[in-house]
Amino acid sequence: MTTFAEIAPQLEHQAIEVPSWAYGNSGTRFKVFGSPGTPRTVEEKIDDAAAVHRFTGLAPKVALHIPWDMVDDFGALTRYAKDAGIEIGTINSNTFQDDDYKLGGLTHHDPAIRQKAVDHHLECIEVMGATGSRDLKIWLADGSNYPGQADIRARQAWLAESLATIHAQLSNDQRLVLEYKIFEPAFYHTDVPDWGTALVHVQALGDNAVVCLDTGHHAPSTNVEFIVAQLLRLGKLGSFDFNSRNYADDDLIVGSADPFQLFRILFEVIRGGGYGPDSEVAFMLDQCHNIEKKIPGQIRSVLNVQEMTARALLVDRQALAAAQQAGDVLGAHQVFMDAFYTDVRADLAAWRESRGLPGDPMAAYAASGYQEKIEADRVGGTQMSW
Repeated sequence: MTTFAEIAPQLEHQAIEVPSWAYGNSGTRFKVFGSPGTPRTVEEKIDDAAAVHRFTGLAPKVALHIPWDMVDDFGALTRYAKDAGIEIGTINSNTFQDDDYKLGGLTHHDPAIRQKAVDHHLECIEVMGATGSRDLKIWLADGSNYPGQADIRARQAWLAESLATIHAQLSNDQRLVLEYKIFEPAFYHTDVPDWGTALVHVQALGDNAVVCLDTGHHAPSTNVEFIVAQLLRLGKLGSFDFNSRNYADDDLIVGSADPFQLFRILFEVIRGGGYGPDSEVAFMLDQCHNIEKKIPGQIRSVLNVQEMTARALLVDRQALAAAQQAGDVLGAHQVFMDAFYTDVRADLAAWRESRGLPGDPMAAYAASGYQEKIEADRVGGTQMSW
């Protein structure tokens, strides 16, 4: 069986991008909850993201959401992040909160509103240039609620046209990353509901257009790791949005509802070449912490990804392949499950300590006083929220 010592060097490659919006107030469709210590500025969000990286060594980048994270000087913000010990990562667009987008953005029947949505993405590309970001991630709330409400076929054509206009403005070292979601907020049809639709659109755009796989954006019983394998095989898996859910939403801590699914996904990522120094696949979180404290929620999240990555690396792939070739169904399954059931927590704690990191980042954060400090300092002003 593969040992932790054998896979430990591969853990050096892990980097998980955290979302700026995870540190602001968030909630359900019915209520946004406030909490002490919530950032009031983008800079305070960056401070909190940097704290996650200090305690874990796993989160060197923070993703921004535009216009939530708009500032006058993105060059200065980039320097601020660097001074805090992290970098600006993916730039996420937002065409779902403006009243004009009630019936769609990039797929709206009104060309003026489609142009407004395109122009917003061109603004995001300017932010990418100022921050050095590689990826423009697009998630669309576009769809319809009732049969007959919208021209489904025409909306696909408008989407293709809009994406092509946006894509044409990217530099050669930048990427368009298209995300999909089975439903919400549209309840009859969604314009980018699945990986196949996303794949069709990015294939038409070119090599630097790829798919973002959000682990919570699928119908129940969907085999997500199969989708991972397919997108990797086609060279079109650009990034992950890691999160979890049990019902319909998708903003819980990754691995919380189904750790085994996270393990299975990461095994396919590793096997398919999506992990390591030569991979272009970005690991990101897309979560909103509604009832838990936000910074510990992010620490727990990146640790969950690290733990399941370690377990996935422990799969004895030579033994697994031999069992598969021999048609040994139960033997192959046992190889797989042996790795999943291996408790790597003590090994990971020792590994962190050998690198000057806390063996238990959750306990170290709780003892650091950072939470108490921000709760005392961040009084007054307006807390940031989506």
